[in-house]
Amino acid sequence: MESKDNLYNIKAQLKSNNSDNKFRELKSDYFIQLLFNIIPKAKSLELVKYNKYIQKRININITVYKDYSEIYSPIEIEIIPKIKKYENDKFINIEEKDKNYYHIYFNDNKEKEIKRTYLNVDDKVSKINIYIDYQVKSFYRLFSFCYIIEFINFKKFYRNNITNMSWMFNRCFSLKEINFTNFNTNNVTTMSGMFYICNSLKELDLSNFNTNNVTDMSAMFFGCTKLKELIVTNFNTNNVTDMHSMFLGCSSLNLSKFNHIFN
Repeated sequence: MESKDNLYNIKAQLKSNNSDNKFRELKSDYFIQLLFNIIPKAKSLELVKYNKYIQKRININITVYKDYSEIYSPIEIEIIPKIKKYENDKFINIEEKDKNYYHIYFNDNKEKEIKRTYLNVDDKVSKINIYIDYQVKSFYRLFSFCYIIEFINFKKFYRNNITNMSWMFNRCFSLKEINFTNFNTNNVTTMSGMFYICNSLKELDLSNFNTNNVTDMSAMFFGCTKLKELIVTNFNTNNVTDMHSMFLGCSSLNLSKFNHIFN
């Protein structure tokens, strides 16, 4: 569903038999109700999403939008880097084919999009905001080897088309906290090495993770030596076939609390 903060302005364009155009501005709250009232009366309906931050318009087929509306909703990630003099340290990994789908802004300056994925020694960055278009379907190694990250907040993540989260936070040595409140894992199939050697993490709340479709959790928490509190109360491991080294090296964790995962 569309988020209610009006990040996107949605316009519906009705095309009649006489080629007359009618425009109606739709607010997110009323979109679904209006949509189903309009469709029977319209010859065709074209939706245009306009992101006021990214300045980008995307035409969406109405049938696709009705069936898969969640995958078009925004992902917004907030990153707090550790305070130091940066030496061209990266804060995110973006594959070449996906470069156009990531939009990066420093310190809430949404007027200036940043094209690089690292911080310079002269940068004065206290916050990094990243907006991700709906074409991205994998978070494989997204923050792998990003040493400067201390905090990650998934502020908006309603999309359900991400399938791969393996090695997502691999060797994020400085990472101390992750807010997964809005994190969507509904269609994820692999989480292998997801928190591999995140040895500054002391607690993780993964209670809202949907793991119904996950088949691989191997090395998921490998080397999380300081992890003391891990909440995985809603984990469903019925389809998991690989848990090799899942908790290897988690010396601070009471593993007896996780018997339900292995049953």
